[in-house]
Amino acid sequence: MDHGILFDHSRTARIGLPETVFCEGKPFAALVELLSRFGNGSGHPILFTRLAPEVFAQAPEAIRTGYDYHPLSRTAFGDTLPPKATGRVAVVSAGTADSFVAWEAARTLAYLGIEYKIFEDCGVAGLWRLAERLEEINTFDALIVVAGLDAALTSVMGGLTPKPIFGVPTSVGYGVAHGGKAALASMLSSCAPGVAIMNIDNGYGAACAAARVVNGL
Repeated sequence: MDHGILFDHSRTARIGLPETVFCEGKPFAALVELLSRFGNGSGHPILFTRLAPEVFAQAPEAIRTGYDYHPLSRTAFGDTLPPKATGRVAVVSAGTADSFVAWEAARTLAYLGIEYKIFEDCGVAGLWRLAERLEEINTFDALIVVAGLDAALTSVMGGLTPKPIFGVPTSVGYGVAHGGKAALASMLSSCAPGVAIMNIDNGYGAACAAARVVNGL
């Protein structure tokens, strides 16, 4: 059964980024059918995002063993794209509470064959943590900056590096953080010029934006 799903198999040829399966909201039967088609050795690298651990656990073991599954990021893939010869991306997060988004970005980069490194816990409440890592961070070709609460880290990074920055506000925070809306507004209001902002919790989108930079090198 195709469950009404029409794969965009020519997307890679058009834009350099392959089709991805957004699992949240899809019928379980459709996910099992898709997972059965694109496991390790299928020859068709497909990334599955927002694949909840409890949903993946319900899939038959024979299917699950064909995937590299990462529960924190809720991502899975069988095959990956060939490694890129050039281009590296740094994923910089404000706190470990933002890890689910930072790792979604990192896992997407891994799937796309792009070298990356995560720099966690670089929030502005302890700027020494960022200062100690800044020299290394600036050796990368593009940066993904992940932050919740006031999301000030994006503006700070925007004033410390000439590299392309893709900010990702997260839904982390109390009260008036409003599920990431305050972080989104803060990033969009940044006085640091030339910083691009993704949607709330969209680590996947940030990785794809960084991939466009790497693909152009």
